[in-house]
Amino acid sequence: MTDTSTAEPQKLDDVMLAMDIVDTLRHRTQIVERELGGDAREENMLRRLKEIYAAQGIQVPERILKDGVKALEENRFTYAPPKNSFSVKLAKFYIGRDRWLKPFVAIFGLGALGAGSYQVGVAGPAYAAFNRAASNLEAYYRDAGDLAQTDFARLRIDDAYASGRAAKEQEKLSPLQAATARLKQTRDTLDKDLTIRIVSRPGEQSVIWRYPDNNPDQQNYYLIVEAVDSSGTAYPLEITSEEDQSTRRVAKWGVRVPESVYDRVRADKIDDEIVQSANVGTKSKGSLKPDYAVRTSGGQILDW
Repeated sequence: MTDTSTAEPQKLDDVMLAMDIVDTLRHRTQIVERELGGDAREENMLRRLKEIYAAQGIQVPERILKDGVKALEENRFTYAPPKNSFSVKLAKFYIGRDRWLKPFVAIFGLGALGAGSYQVGVAGPAYAAFNRAASNLEAYYRDAGDLAQTDFARLRIDDAYASGRAAKEQEKLSPLQAATARLKQTRDTLDKDLTIRIVSRPGEQSVIWRYPDNNPDQQNYYLIVEAVDSSGTAYPLEITSEEDQSTRRVAKWGVRVPESVYDRVRADKIDDEIVQSANVGTKSKGSLKPDYAVRTSGGQILDW
């Protein structure tokens, strides 16, 4: 039986010797240029190699020396860098990840932080506000509808609700919030029982007269009134001016009355700066408009 335990190491030693011979020849450039680059024979090259290794105390078999010379000629142990293909570029990019990975992570982190901040600080609250307004719209619509006792009130409720529904379908927050606020005001006003009272505080006007712009020959007379609750606190109402048709929520407004009513209230105020019979109407629960107990054309003004 043949012992093969040293076969592989022997082959490895041969290769290592051949590689060393090639390395020796490469570093001995003068030898290569003189012996291999010129007309010298292989025997001369082998002789010189034997002398080199003998000087180092190394005995190299001639077949190994021949194999080393042949390997040099064939560039067998020469490293040839791969072509700069896409795969090579990708590998170089990955190898150099220490240079670009940290900046990339930092930029990505900043982007994620910005997106998160926007979600938390802007998108999240806006989404919550939209849902809250949409929910309130439905609640105020139901409450106001239950309170309404007049056709005018129902028309105002339906108008505000329709605006809110359109804004909700279009996902527009500001118009939705505005419609919801209108419905809330309508609901709150419908829920109030108020007394319409002439303003009679010292230093404030209780009556006025004026010539309308569209008829300067006609003199109009007004009582200055306010709506107050049971505690005497004024509550703003939505009033439309007969002069320019503008509508605003105001705490005080003028209601047009005949000259005789104007004269009576004026005399009462002049007497002691207080109007004794100040209550001139009501705003009942379930209604939006005042009902006056004095003769009036129904015309109202907002400024004087």
